[in-house]
Amino acid sequence: MASPDILQTITALSREFGSDAYVRGGGGNTSCKDDTTLYVKPSGTTLGDMTPETFLPLSRARLNELYSTPFPQDVNGREREVVSFMATTVLPGHDGRPSVEAPLHNIFPQRYVIHTHPAFVNALTCAVGGEEACARLFPDALWMPVVEPGYTLCMRVRDELARYHERFGKPVALLFLANHGVFIAHDEPDGMRALYSQVMETLKAEIDRAGIETMPLQPPATPGPDATLVDRVRAVMGEDAAALAVAGAFPIPEGALTPDHIVYCRAAMYCGDASEASLREFHDRYGYWPRVVATPGGVYGFGTSAKVADLALELVWDGALVVNYASAFGGVQYLEERFVDFISNWEVESYRQRVVQ
Repeated sequence: MASPDILQTITALSREFGSDAYVRGGGGNTSCKDDTTLYVKPSGTTLGDMTPETFLPLSRARLNELYSTPFPQDVNGREREVVSFMATTVLPGHDGRPSVEAPLHNIFPQRYVIHTHPAFVNALTCAVGGEEACARLFPDALWMPVVEPGYTLCMRVRDELARYHERFGKPVALLFLANHGVFIAHDEPDGMRALYSQVMETLKAEIDRAGIETMPLQPPATPGPDATLVDRVRAVMGEDAAALAVAGAFPIPEGALTPDHIVYCRAAMYCGDASEASLREFHDRYGYWPRVVATPGGVYGFGTSAKVADLALELVWDGALVVNYASAFGGVQYLEERFVDFISNWEVESYRQRVVQ
């Protein structure tokens, strides 16, 4: 059984770094560990709602076996087996699905690990010049280029953490993942807070130097939805437009930025006049109805429930912040199509989308 102190501490840290400034929706994850057990945020939960009892205890000995277990080369077969393997790491008497990134958390030797996706951070990780700027601003950090999330990312990071330790004689405390976010690891909560402050303040200063104004965390207000437009969209999209959230007009991203944006906004978003013909053309092209509809009069989140619609609007605004701030680091760099396809069809993210419903 974990010391109550570390579970209380990671709960406090989770809530502290579970605000809109650090994560959106159910994104991000946190963990703490002792010699035998990793306590990790379960998939489908939110950082701001974590309690000591919510954390899922995993056997570190069993997790360590994952790194040497042979899995199928076939992507679908591999991912199915990894999910099944992860279920065997959960200690008896506990229910829940471990975060897919739990094996990565286990690799860090530090007691506390927090993974978040602040807009300031993703302005760096989703930028053309992100890696170069990272080396300049955070010389002690490790930068990881885009790789498939989950098992592949875990194994690649494991190798890089080992090389870093061999080269510098200390563990990585700050890990930036291209088009994904940041991992911060520390043995003490105050050290964690200090590192996060350094990261956020350094990036904000760089954005300020570029003359980019800091934008609010919430999208621009609107007097209300265009009833005619909403009726037209609902007539075409049916239950996929049962619920809506609306904001004032703003430029939406032109591509997929991170896994979370794909989960909550879908890989493609609609921009136009929302005519029946153009919406059907969108569906024919992508095979699904848009969750985000951007028109000259406003930006709409649509969904089968209010939660889905709200998250779509929340994440597209977050994407707009990332695109805007990324100009401080050479401009935005969207995910390549092959990674978009992997994430869009990945069972792990399908699970997250089902939980959102």
